[in-house]
Amino acid sequence: MRALGLMSGTSADGIDAVLVEFKGNPSKPKWKILNTGSYEYPASTREKIIQVGQGLKINSKDWLELAEEITELNAFAARDCDPNSTAEVVGCHGQTLFHRSVKKSKRGGSLQILLGPLLANILDQIVIYDFRSKDIASGGHGAPLVALVDEALLGRLYGWRGVLNLGGIANLTIIPPKTGIDKTSKCLGWDCGPANSLIDLAIKESTNSSLTFDQNGSFASRGVPKLEIIEKWLGDPFFHLEPPRSTGREQFGSKDLQKRKKQLGDISTEDLLSTLTTFSASIISQDLDNLFRLKNIRLIELLVAGGGTRNLFLMNQLKKQCRGVHIRQINEIGIPSQFREALVFATLSWWHYLGKKINPKYITGANKPILYGVRVDP
Repeated sequence: MRALGLMSGTSADGIDAVLVEFKGNPSKPKWKILNTGSYEYPASTREKIIQVGQGLKINSKDWLELAEEITELNAFAARDCDPNSTAEVVGCHGQTLFHRSVKKSKRGGSLQILLGPLLANILDQIVIYDFRSKDIASGGHGAPLVALVDEALLGRLYGWRGVLNLGGIANLTIIPPKTGIDKTSKCLGWDCGPANSLIDLAIKESTNSSLTFDQNGSFASRGVPKLEIIEKWLGDPFFHLEPPRSTGREQFGSKDLQKRKKQLGDISTEDLLSTLTTFSASIISQDLDNLFRLKNIRLIELLVAGGGTRNLFLMNQLKKQCRGVHIRQINEIGIPSQFREALVFATLSWWHYLGKKINPKYITGANKPILYGVRVDP
């Protein structure tokens, strides 16, 4: 069966599309990527998405028009990737504009903007969308959903395996080994904290919007990270919450960047970028240390995906700080890094079509097995 996955992440740089053929056992499928494509958001659209996500108030007409535009852009990306509409189902995540993590007795929340029925009618195909609502209604965080699928797509090794996504926010999947005393363990997953969100905002601000990301980590590599400040930042209570946990730009966005810049004082752009990038790597390293300290789990391999893999300084910092773990890009095992999340939503839409429920207890914290997404027929 063919499924098309569409994904735009918290970086809001555009839409990734992947056409996949699935066969066999849904829990251990044989799968093959048939085509991929990317559609970059127009600069004005990206700017509006980021501003609305940071608290910009817009009227109801603007909300509707933004939802229509995002839906139409997803349709364009779908047609570009699968021009003959060969997919039997289309899984579309939509664009996240707000995320509220679960806190004590307060329910979580997550807003993805997309007009599912409109997309189904434009494409004349079955669409699965709104993947997070049921999870949140069942007491979960609604994130990170990629961790629900990683084990099925990647399989297990002879030791603990990690998958790290470096998008706007970093998230980790921890896959148990296939043999030994831990083989009955469950897959784990959580949001770590900022990966590119603070870095991207800082470079945009520092270059008066002429740059939107630190290409290859070139600014960061010319600076000197302020290690004492990073050590202090790592004490933030969020980084010491036991998983499941989730976060977004609401917590690690513009306001957070301004607070950190104030703490750093008058420093160069290079030092600022070096500090923020080293901080992102340090969060991952601390999480892996905590994983060993609290659960006696030590990874033998960490596969890295997402836009952050193109930041050479960030990747070098990860390798430096996570010694003893074999770190490599997920491309090396046949999953194109940029399209990993789109592949996840193709898989979730296939599972929804088949009626396959997933138990997300150790990843999102939801309290029952869930059929992810909402189906709409054209």
